[in-house]
Parts: sequence; C-alpha cells; structure tokens
Amino acid sequence: MFRSFVLADFITIANVSCGMASILLCLTYQAQGPGWRVGLAMALLFGAALSDYADGLVARKQKRQSRFGPDLDSLADIVSFGVAPAVLGFTLGMRGLWDCAVFVFFVVCGVSRLARFNVTREELADTTGKVKYFEGTPIPTSVLIVLVLAVLYGLDRVGPSLPFGSLTLGPWTLHPFVLIYAVSGSAMVSRIKIPKL
Repeated sequence: MFRSFVLADFITIANVSCGMASILLCLTYQAQGPGWRVGLAMALLFGAALSDYADGLVARKQKRQSRFGPDLDSLADIVSFGVAPAVLGFTLGMRGLWDCAVFVFFVVCGVSRLARFNVTREELADTTGKVKYFEGTPIPTSVLIVLVLAVLYGLDRVGPSLPFGSLTLGPWTLHPFVLIYAVSGSAMVSRIKIPKL
C-alpha cells in the first residue's frame, strides 16, 4: 500500500505521527509527572498543523493525489486536531466528568465536520474542482486552543490555577475554561461559510 502513496501522503503521515506522539507524551506526563513532555506535546501539535498545511500545498504543486489522500488527511486530522487537543486539555487539569463530556462533544463535532466535508466536497467545488469555501470552521483551527493552553502553561495557570476555577454541578466537576472546546466544536458543525484560501 505504501508504494501507492505520493509525497503529500507521507507528509500527512507526519501529521498523524505528530498527533499520536503528542498524545503519548501527555499520557507519559500523567504517569511520571512534570517535565519537558507537555511542552514537546504542544510543539508537536504545531508540527502537525504545519504538516497539514504542507500536504495540501505539495499535492496542489505536484498535481498528484493518491486514492487515499483525502481520507488519509481526514483521519490524520481527527487524531492531531481532535483527540490530541482534548487529551492535552485533560492533562493540564480539566479532569472533571463535565469536562470529559465536553471533550467527547468536541471530538464528535470534529469527526462530524470532517465527514460532512468529505461527503459534500464535490458539491462545494467549482468547475476546476477546487472547493470554494469551508462549511463550519476547519478542525485544524483547534490549534488555536493549543496556543492558548501553551500560554497558560507558560504562565503556570494550569491544573488548580486554570482561569475561572472549577464548579461543582450536581455530582460532577466543570472547569469553565473547558467551554472553549465546546465553542470550537460548535463552530465546526455550524453552517458558517469560510472562504478557502
């Protein structure tokens, strides 16, 4: 199968590799405590975003795309821009059951948004086959959440020091900051039209 991949597909593999490595670093941080792992986990998600941009650029320049390209890209994005940012949020202190429910919602929205794009890609394309606009925010925009978390981590405002503290709602805990994930997920599945650059 790998012999049928083109260069853009291997760049997509770099994307998902960064996302998976980020998840593993977060899990190791959970097991072994503070250190360099969280910083590297964040850096890898920016690396995933760079790879996601580069694979599209290379595919357009070479005018070559394998049969796997679009689906491979979507699956990589689920890991790097859906699951990994949610795991990062959990790692940095949003561990209440309400927080976890929001993370599940966020990932479900990301998967749904990618599925909608894959199904409607041809409908949204112009006569040259290029998609004119995105419907809902693209899932890689979740890297903005990672950027905010990186700033908070640098300021030591994570864990018990997260902005807005925590609330007990019924039997479960909610860190209001987690709602940034709910907003991001809702924007992904919205009907907002965003021009594709």
